[in-house]
Amino acid sequence: METAIALRGVHKGLGGREVLRGITLEVRRGDVFGYLGPNGAGKTTTIRVLLGLLEPDSGEVLIFGERAGPGARARIGFVLESDGLFDGLTAVENLELFARLYGVKRPRIGELLELVGLSREGRERAGRFSRGMRQRLALARALLHDPEILVLDEPTAGLDPSGQMELRELVRELAAAGRTVFFSSHNLDEVERLCNRIALIHRGKIRLQGEVAELRAGGRGYVVELSAEPTAADLEELGGDGHLGLVEARGRRLTFDPADGIGIPELARALQDRGLGIEAIYRRRASLEELYRRILAEEA
Repeated sequence: METAIALRGVHKGLGGREVLRGITLEVRRGDVFGYLGPNGAGKTTTIRVLLGLLEPDSGEVLIFGERAGPGARARIGFVLESDGLFDGLTAVENLELFARLYGVKRPRIGELLELVGLSREGRERAGRFSRGMRQRLALARALLHDPEILVLDEPTAGLDPSGQMELRELVRELAAAGRTVFFSSHNLDEVERLCNRIALIHRGKIRLQGEVAELRAGGRGYVVELSAEPTAADLEELGGDGHLGLVEARGRRLTFDPADGIGIPELARALQDRGLGIEAIYRRRASLEELYRRILAEEA
């Protein structure tokens, strides 16, 4: 599959501190790619380097295989934390202004306002818009030149739950239409719902990268479905065996994070020796939150 964005060995220092320490990541055409990390990890700096707003100290940035010059950047639309809208202009006037700046001769202003759910507010001044409405207008502006890649920096920050849901649905629609979407976030639930691939940056380095489904499949421990609900005495006995590592019990479903050397055969034998019937055992899928916390704990 074609690579849309590639950063290779990118270093960047700011204010005497090395913010990016050899960033290497790849975003494929058609990905909804989530860029995770705690505040101060380097997410926004990465985006500014990607957009050409900052020059890397070393390494390279490629957009569809081309070095990130003006021609390559013309294939990208973006929305940063500061929306950059003009409060005294209406939604339509904002888009008309930016269309002239982008050199778009026949901007699809009405179509874009409808796409982002602002067709009725086109003649209202942006200064009267809510945070969510401003985000949607900024997104319409980013789409004026019909970019192949959409870059969003913390797109749902400051939005109420309704605004977050609306923006997530819009991102899904844009991805379904064939655009590559790259967005930074520290909202793990949001990323897990939207993204097919992710990278996690911490202290200026990529600590995790890949397909969400594959990363989650590497979760620790096992889930056991019993044929009957265990008694309180059964649970007490299982919980007292530190090697088995009982984590949770919900009805007939038990979750274990056993010690090293305890696999499915050993776990099954331990349960059967206690008279517990087993219907199924399978590896537990980790949530992104677990992966995130595990890596940050390892790097503490």
